[in-house]
Amino acid sequence: MLPSLDELLGTAHVVALPLITRFRGLESREALLLRGPHGWTEFSPFAEYDDAEAAVWLRAAIDFGWHETPALLRTSVPVNATVPAVAPEDVAGVLARFPGCRTAKVKVASSDQTLADDVARVRAVRAALGPEGRIRVDANGLWNVDEAEHALHALAGFDLEYVEQPCATVEELAEIRFRTRYMGLPIAADESVRRAEDPLAVARAGAADILVVKAQPLGGIRSALALTAEAGLPVVVSSALDTSIGISMGAHLAAAIPELSFDCGLGTAALLAADVTAEPLVPVRGRVAVRRVTPDAALLERHAAAADRRDWWLERLARTRALLAD
Repeated sequence: MLPSLDELLGTAHVVALPLITRFRGLESREALLLRGPHGWTEFSPFAEYDDAEAAVWLRAAIDFGWHETPALLRTSVPVNATVPAVAPEDVAGVLARFPGCRTAKVKVASSDQTLADDVARVRAVRAALGPEGRIRVDANGLWNVDEAEHALHALAGFDLEYVEQPCATVEELAEIRFRTRYMGLPIAADESVRRAEDPLAVARAGAADILVVKAQPLGGIRSALALTAEAGLPVVVSSALDTSIGISMGAHLAAAIPELSFDCGLGTAALLAADVTAEPLVPVRGRVAVRRVTPDAALLERHAAAADRRDWWLERLARTRALLAD
């Protein structure tokens, strides 16, 4: 059953957590935290998402806080380091925040940088990880097909594990996958799954080799598990720059997937300069534990969002809950 609005508002805490490095154009991460009968949960769609899209994230929060999680198959999950669009000389410092991680996801295609900047960053990551490390790049759909083809040739020498969302649309993904098939470089779909009206369209079109799945944008752990089972493709479980509470939701999803062939993108709490718990879900020996997280009252108070932002989030909560009720 859908919790009442009063029940949701009664435990709601809105926080704004500073980031160590600018990421996705953000310098801080806002999130609304809720406590349900089964523990704390998170509602944190990005500010630019409309209410219809945000309602799916609220459904996920309610699923995690008000229902038992599916059976877990592991107690920890391997995770990758995440390297924002930083200068090459800053790469080593970023990787140091992900102890034991042997896979790095590198952000590329930033609008304020060039392909040469991307190549230099990936080169620095390869130098830091050595030949045995794994590197995946994420363009967030910012290249067109020609730009993607050119970029993949420029980056091919770094022995990439896969390229994530090189282009925006399913049709473009299918085209770049066809053009570069001789390179043997797998294509992973993220936005074409989590922000699509039909998350399975990319799999049916043969436009990707791997699906990146995130618990919040897909409506919760159960919805994500159903999608991965139907898609029949290897998956990477990732996060959306969540607090440790949101990371916990993703870790429970990863722990419930029968076959987990890739390191997960669930180490991003390491990119936060502060968290809501003194024991954050950050990588330890390259893995993140699968456990519930209870926030510290003092940290909730210390990182409480400004009054106007708190009101904005509570109003958003009310609107999105009304959409779910309808």
